[in-house]
Amino acid sequence: MSDYTEVDKKQDMQILHSMGYAQELERRMSQFSNFAVSFSIICILSGGINSLAQATSGAGGAAIGIGWPLGCFISFVFAVAMAQISSAYPTAGGLYHWGSILGNRFTGWLTAWFNLLGLVTVLGAINVGTYYFFMGSFGTPYFGLEDTTMTRIVFLAIITGAQALVNHMGIGLTAKLTDFSGYLIFVTAILLALVCLAAADTYEISRLFTFSNYSGETGGNVWPQTSGTWVFLLGLLLPIYTITGYDASAHTSEETVKAAHSVPRGMISSVLWAALFGYIMLCSFVLMIPDMDEAAKQGWNVFFWAMDAQVNPIIKDILYLAIFASQWLCGLATVTSVSRMIFAFSRDGGLPASKALSKVSPTYRTPVAAIWTGSILAVLFVWGSSLVSIGDTPVYTIVVSCTVIFLFFSFAIPITLGLFAWGTSKWDKMGPWNLGEGMFKLFAILSIVAMVLIFVLGIQPPNDWALYITVGFLIVTGIIWFAFENRRFRGPPIGDEVARRQAEIAAAEKAVGEA
Repeated sequence: MSDYTEVDKKQDMQILHSMGYAQELERRMSQFSNFAVSFSIICILSGGINSLAQATSGAGGAAIGIGWPLGCFISFVFAVAMAQISSAYPTAGGLYHWGSILGNRFTGWLTAWFNLLGLVTVLGAINVGTYYFFMGSFGTPYFGLEDTTMTRIVFLAIITGAQALVNHMGIGLTAKLTDFSGYLIFVTAILLALVCLAAADTYEISRLFTFSNYSGETGGNVWPQTSGTWVFLLGLLLPIYTITGYDASAHTSEETVKAAHSVPRGMISSVLWAALFGYIMLCSFVLMIPDMDEAAKQGWNVFFWAMDAQVNPIIKDILYLAIFASQWLCGLATVTSVSRMIFAFSRDGGLPASKALSKVSPTYRTPVAAIWTGSILAVLFVWGSSLVSIGDTPVYTIVVSCTVIFLFFSFAIPITLGLFAWGTSKWDKMGPWNLGEGMFKLFAILSIVAMVLIFVLGIQPPNDWALYITVGFLIVTGIIWFAFENRRFRGPPIGDEVARRQAEIAAAEKAVGEA
């Protein structure tokens, strides 16, 4: 980062000071690192593989050939609208801050809780996906491990603990690993695509645009029996669920150089590159599948089934090792994201034990308590929810189905507020990365439409419990806000409060050794 001058550093700090915050975290992330942390969380080698059955056991080839780019565009419209706001307000835990400034204390608080709940549960879900990938690739075939709750939780505790430890040791090490992750995902996705194409019996390009209906038993009951139109729409959840987590670029704003420029670019480029390389990889996989009807019957095991049938065992295991490493690095980047959200919300008193959770280590310049708290909560969430069922469905499965709804709600709230706040005293100046008022409003409106679609799709069977959980969460948060938080929670500093904080800012920066 030789091009990051003292003038640039002062400008980044002035922007942060103008919003009432100290430079406690360390700016060690380049523009590429900011891109890489979001690209690592998106990780097409995680969601794109672990959730593949939503397409192959749904609408078949067309769910990839047509559904993948369509679903990616839905995620893209959120990324563009959020990127515009992030350039104007480049702070850690950005979504919470945007929700407060563009709306009010309540909308900021609600955004924070939606985002926080989504991030903690998605960290658990990502590492559970890594566990099942490990079991399918190495754990059962080579080590003879059985899938039990204890095995799953021990595995999760080990890999999540390692991810937390790396984050604890500083953003410099974390950025180096997520930078490596970015390259690893690119290379592995292309190698997997080449291997799939080399192993394919024939190239039936038409299958990428052939609509099928594998709902019900013909698709291993991944989706309940439904119409061809609905099963295609439900298949959009594969790209929508995979292409998320790009809010990490905003969460690491205070550790990114030239954040007002770098964060929006990192956010958008991570979505575009993931969409492109994911499309190449998944289309190649579909072309390799020996028989689409047989593939649909495999349900959630379709990836391992096809790889076992078509790919040389040694090459397969090399690819599996690279995919496993990518999935672990995906979890590493997610710990970074969730911890910065906890840190940002806590420094404004939004969580219990906020004083401890917002403390930054002078040695490592990281929010240590926030890192370990987020990681422990993710493991406890998986453990507790795996032990309880509603009917025949584990609570874990039910809650995870809500995860993306919660995340996209946390995206949609500040975007919607920004649509109405632009041009008022709340938001009268775009950041240096500027699409213009017309383009921002277009993408903001598209985001609202997309949110409605995601919510409707996200509560369909077998995820119909997601509706009750989401409504229940809204009711509980409303009760908590009006009974307790409305009187206590002050929100981020605004107006005169910013000026009053300048002495505190100087003291906080001195405490962590910031010159």
